[in-house]
Amino acid sequence: MSTVPPDVRVFADLQALSEPAAAWVAGELVDSVRTGGRASFVLSGGSTPGPLYALLAQRFADRVPWPRVHVFWSDERYVPHDHLLSNYRMAKNALIEHVGIPADQVYPMPTHFPEPQAAARDYETTIASYFAGLPAVFDVVLLGVGADGHVASVFKGSPAIASARIVEPVTAPAEPPSRLTLTLPIIAAAQRIGVLAAGPSKAPALAAALGGGAPDLPAAVLARTATPVWWVDRGAWPGGHGAPR
Repeated sequence: MSTVPPDVRVFADLQALSEPAAAWVAGELVDSVRTGGRASFVLSGGSTPGPLYALLAQRFADRVPWPRVHVFWSDERYVPHDHLLSNYRMAKNALIEHVGIPADQVYPMPTHFPEPQAAARDYETTIASYFAGLPAVFDVVLLGVGADGHVASVFKGSPAIASARIVEPVTAPAEPPSRLTLTLPIIAAAQRIGVLAAGPSKAPALAAALGGGAPDLPAAVLARTATPVWWVDRGAWPGGHGAPR
């Protein structure tokens, strides 16, 4: 359990934080490949990581050994992969198709099963196969945080907050409600975690989660059980203490 103050890095806006956050991701992937021969990179959905993905695909395209990177997702809306709301589609268009990651090292969450429960078990099998019997400890996990304090698709009160499974099918209080998500214990077990938050709509939840005012929020649970780097803009962290940039 984390007992150190949160590592909050504050920048003027989303574009300003995206470049150092992208450099951090690139550096952590390089270190993981150097030490382990490969790197597991868990991607976030939503719109916030879009500029970061674009920077990885452009400015950092030649700095990361992409052929040794294996890509997973933190969560997925239960829609086809070509759907406008698909997290896979967004990451594919912004990042994956622009760098040299082999197709068999890209592991989107499956959404073609008739039931999300079957899809969750299938993705667990995929992850277990990657780690070959060892505990599922991802190298780099990138997340966003919602205005209600959710991370990935782990919302307040969700069984995924404390589940012993790797992946859970969940019903979210958002559209579309049917989703798959990595569970919070699996996310928190990762070697390195970066959380992006931008805009004033995120400020109340972020302040409550990091200030101890809402210990049951998923973002607060993550802050207690892991040591993420919080990449935020001044809209999301207007009066908090951090390292302004």
